[in-house]
Amino acid sequence: MRKNLKLMLSYYKPYLGTFFLDMFFAVLASAIALAIPSVVRIITAEIPNMSSEEGMDRILKIAILLIVLMIVQFFANYYISYIGHVMGAKMEYDMRAEIFSHYQKLSFSFFDDQKVGQLMSRITSDLFEITELLHHGPENIITSLIKIVGSFIILAGISGYLTLAAFIMLPFMFLFAYILNKRMRRAFRKNREKIAEINTQIEDNLSGIRVVKSFANEEIENEKFKVGNEGFLKAKKASYFNMGIFHSGMTAFTLLINIIVIITGGVLMTNGLVQIPDFVAFLLYINIFTEPVRTLIDFTEQFQNGYTGFERFVEMISVVPDIQDKEDALELTDVKGDIRFDDVSFKYKDGAHRVLRHINLEIPAGAYVALVGSSGGGKTTLCSLIPRFYDVTDGSIKIDGKDIRDVTLKSLRDNIGIVQQDVYMFAGTIMDNISYGRPGATKEEIIEAAKLANAHDFIMELPNGYDTDIGQRGVKLSGGQKQRISIARVFLKNPPILIFDEATSALDNESENIVKESLERLAKNRTTLVIAHRLSTIRNAGRILVLTENGIEESGTHDELMRKNGVYAALYKWNDIT
Repeated sequence: MRKNLKLMLSYYKPYLGTFFLDMFFAVLASAIALAIPSVVRIITAEIPNMSSEEGMDRILKIAILLIVLMIVQFFANYYISYIGHVMGAKMEYDMRAEIFSHYQKLSFSFFDDQKVGQLMSRITSDLFEITELLHHGPENIITSLIKIVGSFIILAGISGYLTLAAFIMLPFMFLFAYILNKRMRRAFRKNREKIAEINTQIEDNLSGIRVVKSFANEEIENEKFKVGNEGFLKAKKASYFNMGIFHSGMTAFTLLINIIVIITGGVLMTNGLVQIPDFVAFLLYINIFTEPVRTLIDFTEQFQNGYTGFERFVEMISVVPDIQDKEDALELTDVKGDIRFDDVSFKYKDGAHRVLRHINLEIPAGAYVALVGSSGGGKTTLCSLIPRFYDVTDGSIKIDGKDIRDVTLKSLRDNIGIVQQDVYMFAGTIMDNISYGRPGATKEEIIEAAKLANAHDFIMELPNGYDTDIGQRGVKLSGGQKQRISIARVFLKNPPILIFDEATSALDNESENIVKESLERLAKNRTTLVIAHRLSTIRNAGRILVLTENGIEESGTHDELMRKNGVYAALYKWNDIT
């Protein structure tokens, strides 16, 4: 906890000037609040003994002083409420930027084990609670301490007997708060976990809403959500149960303090040990004393919310990316496209067996190589190793003789273009999505890339052409249209190495032919690896590799492999039948 708190405090560093001013105005506002009951004591003790003229003169001076104090307190509270909140928002901005940037560094293997809703919860609701704590926490503590200490000193000066009576319950109150705090912390952490689970469920449902409706499974989804929602409600009830006991108990303690003071004050006044003005002032200061106690009650709840959120934040930013640049990594430049696999083996973190075993493969620059095989044979995995989406378990992969682990990830991936079966379109326009291939490209370059991808004609038929909004995940476009936009992205990127991951398998024949023509144009004079589902599409490949659990089972041209009458021939015949 000490380490986490130290890290939390480090986020104040860029805003120390604002923070110290915030604390100054908090102290000033607290000091003014402490001064007011003293004025009441003066009026009740001194004014009755003065003449009318003297009394009016003293009251006028006091009134002017109180108005000045009110104006000063107004500006102090304005600064705390506005500038202080902006400081908290800036810290939230910094933390959100940090965790989002960290997400970008994490590898595919991390995201394979995560749920999007959980990750979103850490970057939204968790951070809001953290920054509320970072802004209000120090301010609440400092004002509360000033009021408690200040009121204690003044109370002791008024009457030692009443002060002893008022503070006799404090040890019991703090013990009660300590015990309940521990229970509330556990409960609030459980709340965070349940909120993240619900976010995951909502994200999953809304992303797959078309599947839900196509199977008319709305009721099933409602039932699934009901289970998660009830789990969240149960966790909330547990936290509110503890919070209810805490609030009720602390309120009871503060009321008990007032009762003890009133009874003790009555006894002391009866025996002439306390004067009426002192007793009135004492009661006012007791209320000043109990107000920061209530503030600390709220702070305790706020601390539980904020700190449990910060724990989850730290837990996430502490995840070390398993794929990152070496300290002396070099830029990969002037790439020709020679690719070499030297005794490469690979298995996923949770895999009991290796997906790839002792792969040795040389692909010369400009070659057109197709990968075929049954599902689960490792075709996509092998291609994912080249841009280091995953790192090899054993062996090495080299591009132009350089181990890909010795070059920077950005320069490596800048030289590789990937066209996948499951095309992802970002929310926005067609122009936005194509320019993603090379941010900063001119409109003319984007249009040229679209023409090369056979996409320009259909784009110009859309209502707003290249400025047409395509909706979330490109829902307003057909599969073939999305695929051609993804190819245009890669044309714009213009990399020397290409990977086609079953890029046409989900398309109808007409769309497939258009996309196939675009792909062939894109592959010209580039090192190209094609993962093929429909074997008829790769008959003209310069080399076909048949990948099985045993590794590269067969290698050759289409005609050579058909003559062998082996695994490829069997796959081709089956593919032809289906």
